[in-house]
Amino acid sequence: MNRLPASQNQPTLYFSRILRKPVRVKGTGRKLGPASDMVFALAEPFPRAVGIFIDHGWGVPSEFVPWASVVEVRDGGITVEAPASGDRYPPFQDQPGWILADKHLMGRTILDIDDRKVEVVNDVLLQATDGAYHLAAVDASFNGFLRKWGLSRLTTLMRDDLIPWKWVQPLSLEDAIASDRLQLSVAKDQLQDLPKEDLADALEELSGTEQEALFSALEPTKAAETLTEAEPRAQRQIIASLRQERAQNILARLSTPQLVDLLGVLPHEDAEEMLVLLPEDRQRRVRALLSDREVTARDFMSADYLTISPDATVGEARTRIRSSGLSYSGISYLYPVGPDRKLLGAVDARQLLISGEEARMEELMASPAVAAEAEDTREDIEALFGKYHFRMIPVVDPEDRILGVIRFNDIMRAPARS
Repeated sequence: MNRLPASQNQPTLYFSRILRKPVRVKGTGRKLGPASDMVFALAEPFPRAVGIFIDHGWGVPSEFVPWASVVEVRDGGITVEAPASGDRYPPFQDQPGWILADKHLMGRTILDIDDRKVEVVNDVLLQATDGAYHLAAVDASFNGFLRKWGLSRLTTLMRDDLIPWKWVQPLSLEDAIASDRLQLSVAKDQLQDLPKEDLADALEELSGTEQEALFSALEPTKAAETLTEAEPRAQRQIIASLRQERAQNILARLSTPQLVDLLGVLPHEDAEEMLVLLPEDRQRRVRALLSDREVTARDFMSADYLTISPDATVGEARTRIRSSGLSYSGISYLYPVGPDRKLLGAVDARQLLISGEEARMEELMASPAVAAEAEDTREDIEALFGKYHFRMIPVVDPEDRILGVIRFNDIMRAPARS
């Protein structure tokens, strides 16, 4: 695996530290605007910074500060010389061979189809050399994701995942500009960590043997999650290429509403072929959702959710989330329960990012939790989502014991009754 060590001998700076930070004039401190992007010229061995792009928006012309006018780049902002004439720098005009750190790299999928390896760029590492910054590496770690969203205080919990630029090259400059794909050599084990949404985007870009190769490299659970996120065209292509055993393993990991959503885009004969791979009970539930009969909360229910003790701390909750193996959609909320699994409340997972390590779940939870009963109809459930605007609602039995959860997207995707 080709990775950079955590520290370098030469001064380094993460692009996220200056993105959208103020660009100020030396001496006066006058603010020109936000650092909207950093512009590099593709060169060997590393792209070289050529300037700072300032986008004012609201119809105001942009500004481009050439690198010769940059005095200092550091956490929190950039200092530049005053414009040579007037109060503004000339508008930004793209040039052949230029690449922008935010527009062309941040958030892009890095893909090596031949070796079935995928990652995503969460940050860019800059390195000062000979009076200029060069694009040294990309960061594919969760640390980079946290920095990008202003949550740097949490990055000490994990290691950076730096990939040298020489191993990350756009398929061509045109590809970097027009698509979300970059080329890379990375380890296959990273594939399972990529968000399902990014994998689905990559699959939609591919076709034929390349698409089959990428999808076949996914573990069954990740494959199932990714398949539900893909567009119908890609879903049909992927399902058509699956062997029976592989298809059975993937279908077994989908919730009933997800199965309905997936089978609903297939031709009738193909859907029937998939249905017979399911146990009889699941076939019945899926066919019921595909038919006109009244369905209940139990039909929409998923077992992918997290319960936790009301005495657990935020630190313990974060550990539980990291070790759960659930996708992001499975951790919208944590549900504190008693010894008998009686639902006590709900904790929005976003609270864990802004609360102290020692805060306890019972202090953060909303109680009582809004919940559906197992025999509630679809209309009842839609009314709950419409009233409370939750992303996920728990399902309980008559004794308020949690049975599962229903996600808003599952309700919206399932076919309506005629």
